[in-house]
Amino acid sequence: MSVVRSQQQVCLGLLRQLRPYWRRDAALPARLQRLLAAERRFGARDRRLYRELLYTALRYLPWIEPGLDSDPERAVRLIAWLAAETPATRDFRAELRGDWPDAGSLAARAEFLGLHAADLLPAWLREECPAAFSPAELEAQLARAPLWLRLQTDEPAVVAAEFASLGWPTAPAAVLPTAWRVLAEADVTRSAAFATGRIEVQDLGSQLVLASAAPAAGEAWLDACAGAGGKTLQLARLLGPAGTVDAHDIRPAALAELRQRADRAGLRTIRTVAAPAAGAYAGVLVDAPCSGSGTWRRSPHLKWVTTPATLTERAQRQQELLGRFAAAVRPGGRLVYATCSLCRRENAAVVAAFLAAQPDFAPEPPAHTFGFAPADGGLTILPARHDTDGFFVATLRRR
Repeated sequence: MSVVRSQQQVCLGLLRQLRPYWRRDAALPARLQRLLAAERRFGARDRRLYRELLYTALRYLPWIEPGLDSDPERAVRLIAWLAAETPATRDFRAELRGDWPDAGSLAARAEFLGLHAADLLPAWLREECPAAFSPAELEAQLARAPLWLRLQTDEPAVVAAEFASLGWPTAPAAVLPTAWRVLAEADVTRSAAFATGRIEVQDLGSQLVLASAAPAAGEAWLDACAGAGGKTLQLARLLGPAGTVDAHDIRPAALAELRQRADRAGLRTIRTVAAPAAGAYAGVLVDAPCSGSGTWRRSPHLKWVTTPATLTERAQRQQELLGRFAAAVRPGGRLVYATCSLCRRENAAVVAAFLAAQPDFAPEPPAHTFGFAPADGGLTILPARHDTDGFFVATLRRR
């Protein structure tokens, strides 16, 4: 048996082990990681190959799943054809693709297979975000997510020099020059730039959330759902050495990681707080837990475990959080509500319900739109325009 034929059988075995869980386990990536780690025969390149193949299967699940029963070897051939071309997948794709044409656009792939691109998103999303079904957005949703960095230094030349020495080309984002896209397969966490806090891994769309609100240097802000601090650190950079950021989260482990990241970056203006003070902040960021529908290109398994009931549950929690942390905004200050969701129920509907219950707040246009049209009290950052994850952000001013 050839190496590729052996890899095809291994891929089928991994798919069989994951199949009982991929429509009900939101923690599927951790399960996949355990499967790969348990195989002592796998080297790093093997793990990269199978991870790419399995994530491709999850992206294209409605096209792949039926064939796993009727013709499993063809199903793996289809996965190989649809997978991204990387050093780990190149030989596998070349042998299994056979006489199939170059994959081309999503529309071309769908036409060749006699299938429908729209089937690759859950049908219920059409009511929540019709724009996601446009050809450009469908193409973006099915693409492999890029690696974006946020520069956390006033000496970008130091980072550029190290990356050049490692053979890692980068390109700054046209809409945000401090965001760099890495144009090669690279583990940036092994770089000196990462170890010294000069860079953070952060999707460009995530960076645009705070950039759209443009916090003023020297202000005092609260990051109310800080987690491990991706936006907290960005906020501290935007506010500068005269500003302050209080970080709050109910998860001690996340805050411990935040403190480590802040120390690594030398950011001394961040502190963690258990109980934010009422009326104390010029700005409050509520980056609320959500369905994650904006991250489906990065976490494709979420397409198949998220339901309308999930959205209803998340929206109730989001309204609670927004109402609670609104009290921390001082008169004249701003409340910034954000999600990594594309769903109306978690975005515009939550903002509308909040404004109906809190008449002392009013929507404020974003300082920067990055080419998107504000609507329904906020700004939706769709993936296709700037090759990002999807986000929603609304800025609300307290009278």
